[in-house]
Amino acid sequence: MLYTDVAIIGGGPAGTTVASLLRKYDPSLDVTIIEREKFPRDHVGESHTPAISAILDEMGVWDKIEEADFPIKIGATFKWGATKDLWDTDFLQAERFREEVRPARFVDQRKKTAFQTDRSLYDKILLDHAKELGCRVLELTKVSSVVYDGDTVLGLNVSTEDAEAAAEIGDDGRIEARHYVDCSGEIGILRRALGVTVDAPTALRNIAFYQYFQDATWAISIGIGGTRIQIMSLDWGWLWFIPITPTRTSVGLVLPADYYKASGKSVEELFHEAITTEPLIKTLLENAKPESDVFATKDWNFLSDRLAGDNWFLAGDSCGFADPILSAGMTLAHTSARKVAFTILELNRGIVDPDWLKHEYEEGHRTQIRHHMQFADFWYSSNGQFTDLKEYCQEIAESAGLSLDPASAFQWLATGGFTLDEPGIAAALTYRVSGLKLVAVHLGGSMPEWEITKTNRWRLDREGARDGKFVRYLNGRVLPIPCLRRDLKILPLIDSFKHAINALRRNSDSIKVLEDCVNAMITQDHIEPTEASLLAIEALETMVLEGWIVGEVDPSRPFVKVT
Repeated sequence: MLYTDVAIIGGGPAGTTVASLLRKYDPSLDVTIIEREKFPRDHVGESHTPAISAILDEMGVWDKIEEADFPIKIGATFKWGATKDLWDTDFLQAERFREEVRPARFVDQRKKTAFQTDRSLYDKILLDHAKELGCRVLELTKVSSVVYDGDTVLGLNVSTEDAEAAAEIGDDGRIEARHYVDCSGEIGILRRALGVTVDAPTALRNIAFYQYFQDATWAISIGIGGTRIQIMSLDWGWLWFIPITPTRTSVGLVLPADYYKASGKSVEELFHEAITTEPLIKTLLENAKPESDVFATKDWNFLSDRLAGDNWFLAGDSCGFADPILSAGMTLAHTSARKVAFTILELNRGIVDPDWLKHEYEEGHRTQIRHHMQFADFWYSSNGQFTDLKEYCQEIAESAGLSLDPASAFQWLATGGFTLDEPGIAAALTYRVSGLKLVAVHLGGSMPEWEITKTNRWRLDREGARDGKFVRYLNGRVLPIPCLRRDLKILPLIDSFKHAINALRRNSDSIKVLEDCVNAMITQDHIEPTEASLLAIEALETMVLEGWIVGEVDPSRPFVKVT
């Protein structure tokens, strides 16, 4: 029998993130990764967001990923929403992206960009890195059954085709651990064994077909290695075009499962029909060579009812998954795995209440997945390009209770909370508040108004709120931070929100509150003035949207203006 401190089922990005961070912050831990396949192997989910870049740096693997020469993701180009005009959403404005020799360090502009990765290479780099950090990696090893008593996992029965793994495990084929982490993806080995149920709180029931090509033309080249992914609507679905190496490109088609069934066409027929009818993608693939068959995946939208138990956790896609329109899958995988690693480290220290630790991870990550599902509903139901799918969009809108004018849609998005992704910054769904408003322009046809421009006398409204603790995952720790809680709303009392509250205590004039908040961030937090102004505006806007600020109009005083 093999005994280990932490047994991780699955060697993909979630599993290797858990393992690497455990070993980084506590090298004494014995960590075992159980992976049924032999890497490298292809996998969908190639598009990143900048949140992943920061985690790669924390894992100590940034340099290795950068050396692999994956394309740098500046943002995305969409044909989606109110018109057929193409529009861009960028992490970093293309004109601000400087020419920079690669491999580059994780500094300056690279903190604001992301990668587009060939998962066969990316996942192997991460797995090899975990091994270099001292993790035990058992490839070609399958979990055949889970032994448990109630909510406690007692062990894993495994089988292996690898001689070295067999020698590590022993003749009885049993692995036991103090902590177990299910990173096995949608199949959810631990989740299913323990009878944890899942739900699909969305009307989206999509499938995807995809294929890899060599030597496709990039839609745009920005600086050295920079580009945008392409998301192009059809009447009945949408295509992704993602360069994943300098020569290799992933192309996929997403469409409703019901449309596919009713079409009477094969996977290959629909995939090639989509490419030939979308002018931009057709042009980009004119000189490209397909290197594989067309693959298919089933509907992936689901959310697990539980993410943690007595001595086990779910991380990555075993927790749940939302539609890929937001390129959020890999972000959710890495961020959930980081939280699980930090939670295990904190449990081992025995200082923080274990029930609180598990609850904060479970409810926080479930909320994030659910919020991504809701936002995907909004994206689909507001897409005027889906001329053949009007009934489908109407069903999504009705099931989500959506109103599609930009103002009410933005208010609806705010109900998911803008303070959960990163305490102290007004953001949600990997977008800052200002970015979400710009997206709403293209989806709804006009810019949602800034609520902070409508009143000019403000007061902090704490009625019905209670003091509480929120969670921050930082440097291997899970830190309780002060917050205000009112119903489902949470206001962390740190960073931009702390400065906003202090400013509101000193002033009621909206312009003075904003100026006070900005000056505090510049002088106390050493934030660059332009960025401090945006952070303050976004924090105050969020506080108005979520009811923490009550405003009145004083005709004798000017108003805040936002351009």
